[in-house]
Amino acid sequence: MNTKERIKGKERIKNVEKFTSAQEYYPYQLQYKALLEYAIRTFPTEEIVYRDELRYSYAEFYERVKKLANILETLGVEKGDVVGTVDWNTHWHMEVYNAVPCLGAILHPVNPRLSRGHIEYIINHAEDKVLFVGEDFVPIIEDLQDKLKHVKSYVIMAKKEFDTELKNVYFYEDLMKDAKSDYEFPDLSEDTVFSIGYTSGTTGLPKGAWFTHRMAVLHTLSWSTFYASHFGINRNDVILHIVPMYHVHSWGYPFMALVLGEKQVFPGRLTPDIIWKLIDREKVTHIAMVPTVLRMMLDFQEIEKYDASSLRLILIGGSPLPKGLLEEAKNKLNELGADVEILSGYGMTETFPNITRAVLKKHMENWSWEDKVEVYTKTGIPGILVDIRVVDEEMNDVPKDGKTMGELVYRAPWITPGYLKNQEKSDEAWRGGWWHTGDMAVWDEEGYIKIQDRDKDVVKSGGEWISSLILEELISTHPGVAEVCVIGVPHKKWQERPVAIVVPRVEYKERLTEESIVEHLMQFVPDKIPKWWLPDKVVFVDEIPKTSVGKFDKKVVREKFKGLFET
Repeated sequence: MNTKERIKGKERIKNVEKFTSAQEYYPYQLQYKALLEYAIRTFPTEEIVYRDELRYSYAEFYERVKKLANILETLGVEKGDVVGTVDWNTHWHMEVYNAVPCLGAILHPVNPRLSRGHIEYIINHAEDKVLFVGEDFVPIIEDLQDKLKHVKSYVIMAKKEFDTELKNVYFYEDLMKDAKSDYEFPDLSEDTVFSIGYTSGTTGLPKGAWFTHRMAVLHTLSWSTFYASHFGINRNDVILHIVPMYHVHSWGYPFMALVLGEKQVFPGRLTPDIIWKLIDREKVTHIAMVPTVLRMMLDFQEIEKYDASSLRLILIGGSPLPKGLLEEAKNKLNELGADVEILSGYGMTETFPNITRAVLKKHMENWSWEDKVEVYTKTGIPGILVDIRVVDEEMNDVPKDGKTMGELVYRAPWITPGYLKNQEKSDEAWRGGWWHTGDMAVWDEEGYIKIQDRDKDVVKSGGEWISSLILEELISTHPGVAEVCVIGVPHKKWQERPVAIVVPRVEYKERLTEESIVEHLMQFVPDKIPKWWLPDKVVFVDEIPKTSVGKFDKKVVREKFKGLFET
C-alpha cells in the first residue's frame, strides 16, 4: 500500500458515519443464558454435588433448570416478576439461580440472617411474587406470611413433604416429578433486570441494589478471566461454595464456576466438620469466605482427621484479612499437607460484587514471605474493566504514597445503577460519575489499594484520624488473640479514643492482659503507627457481635461500650 492509499484509508475511518453499525445486522444482546448454555454444551459431564445427598452432571442440572422454568410459568411468573429465595447453599438454590433470570424474571436472594422485621421489609419492598424457601427457614416465613403483601405462592425446597402452615404452598420435588424438560429460554434485552440484592441494613433500612443481564455477563467473564490468568483455575478445579448464596450472588462464584467448567460442591448449612469433610472427600482446590469462617475452620478440634492437600487457594472478602489470621492459616494448612495461597479482596453488595483482588505481580513472586504478606492483606488491585481512584473531598486524587487517606471511588460495567425505589440515595452514591463507597483508603505506586477504615468506623481523636483496621491488623498478630475489633469510644477531651475488644485464644484466656496487648503494639511504634494511636483500653470478651454475613457489627459494639470513659 502506497502513501496515498494509506491516507485515503485513514480518511475513511474518520468518516465513521459512512459505516453501518454491526448492531443493525445482528443486535447481539449480552444475556446470561448464553453463559449457561456454553457451560452445558462444553462441560456436560462435570459434576454438581450437594453434601452427601446428591451428585449429578451439568447436563442433568440443565434438564432440571428447564423443568423449573416450566414450573415457574405454571405458577404465573412472567418476565419482570421478582422471585425470592431463602435458603442455604444447595443444588435447589443453584437451579433457581439459573432458571429465574433466564426466564426473564428477577432473582432476589433473601438473607435469612437478618431480623424478622428486615426480612419482611425487603420481601415487600422487592415485591416478591413467588418465594422459594429452604426447609430450615420455613418457620420464619410461616411467622411472616400474613405480612407479605405480594407473595402469591411458596415453594419449599426439601427432599420430602412435611406439614406446614404456609398457604398456597408447593414442594419442589413434587413439582419436578411432573414438569417437562422441554423448554427454550427466550431472547432478552441485555438491559433486562437480572437480580436484586439488599444491603444488610446496619445503618438503617436495607437498600436494594439491582443488576442487569449485561452486568451479570460482564462480571462473570471478567472475573473468570482474572481467576484463570492469575490462579490457573479451570475445569480440573473444584470449588466448595462457602460464601452464602444470599450474600451478593455468593460473590459471583456459582456463575464463574459454570463458565470455567469446575466441579461445584454445595455444603448446605455450614458447620466446620462439613467443610473439612467435603474438602477431603471432593478434593476441593479453592474456597472463598469471610475471615470469621476461616477462624471457625481453624478452631475446629478434629481438623487433623482430614486431608486438605488438594486445597491451593483461599480467597478472603467481606472484611479485611488480618495478618495474624493469614499466618496461622498458612501454618496450619501446611501441616495438613496443603500448599495454599491465601489473599484478600474487595467488593460490595452494590458491585455484584468483585472489584479488587490482592494478587502478586510477577516481579513479586520471589519476594520474602513477609513482603508477600504485606501484599496479600491489602485490598488489592482492580480487576479487568474496573477503574479505581482514591480522592479527597474535592474529588482530587490523593498522592499514591501508601499513606495519604481519601475515599475509595470506582467505576465498572457491573456496578448497580442505583437503589430500588430510592433515587436520592442512588444520586448520592453516583455523584460526579463515580460510585462512592464511604471507605477510607490509601493507594501506592503499584496501584494497590488498602482500605484503612469505613468513614463511619474511623476513630476521630483530637481532630485526627485513627484507622481501626490497622490497629486490628497489628493486634491480630499477637499469638494470644483469636479475634479483635477496634472501635472509637466517646471521650470528653479527645472526642473519641480507640478501644480494642479482644477474644483471647483458648490457651491464652487466663493469661492475656491489657498490658501484653499494648506491649505487643509498641513494637510497631513509630514505624507503622504513632504512639498516640495506642488503645486507651483493652476489653476481653468471649464473643464479638457480628452481622448477618459474619462481619463485626461495630454499630452494636459501639453502643455496648459507649460509656466506657464516663466512669
